[in-house]
Amino acid sequence: MQVVIVESPAKAKTINKYLGPGYEVIASYGHIRDLPSKDGSVDPEADFRMLWEVDPKAQKRLNEIAKAVKGADGLILATDPDREGEAISWHVLEVLREKKAIKDQKVERVVFNAITKQAVLDAMKAPRAIDVALVDAYLARRALDYLVGFTLSPVLWRKLPGARSAGRVQSVALRLVCDREREIELFQAREYWSIVAQLATPRGDAFEARLSGADGKKITRLSVGTAEEAAAFRAALDSAAFSVRGVEAKPMRRNPQPPFTTSTLQQEASRKLGLAPARTMQIAQRLYEGVDIGGETVGLITYMRTDGVDMAPEAVAATRAAISAQFGPRYLPGAPRKYTTKAKNAQEAHEAIRPTDPTRRPRDMARHLDAEQARLYELIWTRTVASQMESAELERTTADIIARAAGKELELTATGTVVKFDGFLTLYREGKDDEDDDEESRRLPAMTAGESLDKREIVTEQHFTEPPPRYSEASLVKRMEELGIGRPSTYAAVLAVLRDREYVKLEKKRLVPEDKGRLVTAFLQSFFKKYVEYDFTADLEEKLDEVSAAEIDWKQVLRDFWGDFSLAVDATKELRVSQVLDALDEILTAHLFPPKEDGTDPRLCPTCGTGRLSLKMGKFGAFIGCSNYPECRYTRPLSGDAEAGGDGVRKLGVDPETNLEVTLRDGRFGTYLQLGEAVDGEKPKRSSLPKGLAPADVDLEKALALLALPRPIGTHPEDGQPILAGIGRFGPYIQHGKVYANLEAGDDILAIGLNRAVVLLAEKQAKGRGGRGAAAPGRTLGDHPTEGGAITVRAGRFGPYVNHGKINATLPKAQDPDALTLEQAVVLIEAKAAANPSARKPARKSSPSKSSASKSAADGGTEKKAPAKKAAAKKAPAKKAAAKKAPAKTAKAAGEG
Repeated sequence: MQVVIVESPAKAKTINKYLGPGYEVIASYGHIRDLPSKDGSVDPEADFRMLWEVDPKAQKRLNEIAKAVKGADGLILATDPDREGEAISWHVLEVLREKKAIKDQKVERVVFNAITKQAVLDAMKAPRAIDVALVDAYLARRALDYLVGFTLSPVLWRKLPGARSAGRVQSVALRLVCDREREIELFQAREYWSIVAQLATPRGDAFEARLSGADGKKITRLSVGTAEEAAAFRAALDSAAFSVRGVEAKPMRRNPQPPFTTSTLQQEASRKLGLAPARTMQIAQRLYEGVDIGGETVGLITYMRTDGVDMAPEAVAATRAAISAQFGPRYLPGAPRKYTTKAKNAQEAHEAIRPTDPTRRPRDMARHLDAEQARLYELIWTRTVASQMESAELERTTADIIARAAGKELELTATGTVVKFDGFLTLYREGKDDEDDDEESRRLPAMTAGESLDKREIVTEQHFTEPPPRYSEASLVKRMEELGIGRPSTYAAVLAVLRDREYVKLEKKRLVPEDKGRLVTAFLQSFFKKYVEYDFTADLEEKLDEVSAAEIDWKQVLRDFWGDFSLAVDATKELRVSQVLDALDEILTAHLFPPKEDGTDPRLCPTCGTGRLSLKMGKFGAFIGCSNYPECRYTRPLSGDAEAGGDGVRKLGVDPETNLEVTLRDGRFGTYLQLGEAVDGEKPKRSSLPKGLAPADVDLEKALALLALPRPIGTHPEDGQPILAGIGRFGPYIQHGKVYANLEAGDDILAIGLNRAVVLLAEKQAKGRGGRGAAAPGRTLGDHPTEGGAITVRAGRFGPYVNHGKINATLPKAQDPDALTLEQAVVLIEAKAAANPSARKPARKSSPSKSSASKSAADGGTEKKAPAKKAAAKKAPAKKAAAKKAPAKTAKAAGEG
C-alpha cells in the first residue's frame, strides 16, 4: 500500500479514483505547522533557528497520516507544484520523522500541473526527491516576513498609536497606493483646447480631422492652452480652403497575448468580470481541483499559481487542432507560437494557466458549473485558444490635410484603422484593447492627393488635464509585478491584508488609502525608507529566486538583511514623539492641509485665529490640533472637514421646519447627525450614517431625510398595515408590525420602495418565525469528512458562520460566505472544536467509542448534555488567560506578507 499526501479532500477524492487500489490518498488540509506567534520563533542569534509549532487543528490529521504511513510500503508527497507545495511536503515529512512513522518506507515527491487521470499517472512514473532549494527559498521568505512583522510592528505600536502592522511586501504595496494619492493631491490641472474640423469629400463622405500644425510648427494635445488661441485658430479655419496633401496606408499586424499567468488572470478577471483577485483565485482553485462531469471528477484548468507563459507541446498541438476544427485553417498560424515571460523575477517552473482539454468548450461546460465558474473558465479557454491563433491584419490610414487662409497655412490630420482580417480578434480581445474599438472601426473615405474638401463645421472644445487614476486591484497587481515586488501568487492575500488592517478601502472599485495607512507609510518612509523602496524589495525578491535556484545560501540572505535592518530598528528607539510628528506633518502636508479656495492659510486655527494647526498624537491615534493648547482646544480628525468646529462638529445648515441647526459630528461609535442641541437635559434628535455613506457626501437635504427616519414606505398588500424604513442599532431596516428585516448591500434606506420592502419581509418570514433562536437553514457544503454530519454556512446576527452539529464557527472578515468551500469550513470547525472540546464530545462517566461520540456530535448531541456544560464552565479561567495573548496573535498577523 502506498500513502499519497495532497492538500485538500477534493483532490484526495479525485486522485484516489485515478490511482485505484494499492493507494490511500490523504489530505493534509494545507499547511500543518507554522512559526508560533511569539518572540524567538526565528532567532538571529542562533543562526536564524526556526521553531515550528504544529497547528492544533492539524494534530488529529497528522496522527491519522502517521498511522497510515507506519503500515504502508511507501510515502508519496503529491502537494502543489510550487514553493508552497514543496514546503507543505517538507513539513509533513519532518513531522512524520519526529513521530518515527518513517522507517524503511520509500519517500517520493511527485508533481502534476493538472488534475486529470493522465497527468496524475504520468507524474507517478516520474518521482523525485524533495527540492531542497525550493524549501530553502520558502524558509528564507517565511523568516524574512516574520522578522519584519515581529520587529517592525512593535515599533509602530509604540511610536504610532492606532497602527496595526507592517509587512515586507504589504508595506511596499501600501506605499504604491499612498504615493498615487499624493500625486493626485499635488496635481495641478492644465487647460487645453482641441480643434476638430468636420470635413467631407466631393462625393459627400464626411470625416473628422484634428489640427496638428500651424506655419510649420507642430501642435500637440496641450499646445493650445487658452480660449483666445482656440478662437484665433477657429477663425482662420472658418475662412480656409481645405485640400488633401497626401494619403498613406500602412498595413499592421496585431499579435495575440500569451496564455494567462496568475497575475494576468487576476487583472483580466477584474477588468472583464469584475472579480476581486482573491475571488478569482478561489474560483480558479475549484476549476483546478475538478468538477463532476458525467459522473467523473475532472480538473478543467492547469495549476493557477504560475509565472510561466509557455504550454506543453501536447497542449499546443491540441489547441491548434481545436482552432482548425472550429475556425478553419485560415485562423491557424503555420507554426506554433512560443512565448517568453517579460515579468521581473518570473519563475517558469510550470505552464501557463490553460484548459486541461481545449475540446471542452465553455458552452458545453456551462451546465456543469455555477455562473462565476463558467465565466472564468470561458475567459481562460478563450485566452488560451486565441494565443495560438493567427494574427489580426489591419490597415491604418493617415490623411494629411492643408488649410490655407489669408497667407496662413494650417495642417490637419485624419486617421482611421480598418480590420482586414480579424484573426484572433474573432475570439478574444484583451480588456485594454476594447478602448481601441472605435479607432479600429473608424474608416476614412477614399481620398487622393490634391483633392479639395468641403468644410462642414469647426468645433473647439475646452479640456483640462486629469490626475493619474487611483489604482484598481487589477492595476495595482500589474504595477507590483512590473516592479518585481512580491510574488503573484501572494498578491490577493496582500490586498486582503491591507483592507483587513483598514489601511485602504475600495471606492468605486478603486483603492483609496485610509488615514491610518497614510500615517504608516509616512512613518516608514521617514525612518525605514530603505525597506519600503521599490528597488530594494525587488532586489530581495531576486535573491530569494537565486536561493530557489540553489545559487546562494538562504541564511546568507538573512544575515545580510538582518544586519542593517536591526540597526535601523534600534535607531528608532531613541526617537522622540515630536520628531515623529514633525516628519509625518511635513510629508503629509498636502493631505492634511490642502490649499483653501480663498487663499487663506490652511494651517491657521479657525477657533482662536492665531494658533497654528499641526499633527498631534493621542492615546487613540493621530489628530489635528492647535499650537495654543490648552488655551485653545480646537481639534479635528485627519480627514475631517477643515471647517469643522473645535469639537469635530460640521455645520450643514438649518432645518426650515424647526429652525434648528443640523450638524455632522464625530462620536465614539462613528459619525452621526444631530438636530439642534440638548435642552433641559432632553437629548436632541440624532441619526447614524448608513454603511457606505461617506461623511463628505452628506449635505443638508440628505441629513434632513436621515433625521426624518423612520419613514413610511407604504402599506402591505396583504393586510394594509404600514411598512416603515429606519436605522437602528444594527443598521438600516424595514418594519411591518413585529417583523423586522435588515436591508441588504445595495439597498438605499432613503430610496427603497414598497415592492422591494415586501420581498425582504417575505424572505425574513421564510427563514422562520421562531424568534431570536430561529435561523435560516443555510447552504449545505457537504458532510464532515471524518465526523460525519452536514456542514452548513449560515447568516447570523453577528455575521456569517459555519455550523456542524453544536459547533458554530464565525467566518473571517475577508471570507466571502458564498465562496466558502467544504475544506475551508472543516478547518474553521476543527479550530473551534479544538478551542472548546466539550462542544463536540459531551462529558460522560464512561468513555464512549469514537464512532458514537462522532455520531452524537453530528446529531447535535443527546439530552445528557448537562455534565458537558458544567465542564465547559469550569474552563472560564483558561479563556481569560487566552485573552491576554491577543497582542501575540496580532503580531502573528503582522508577520504575514
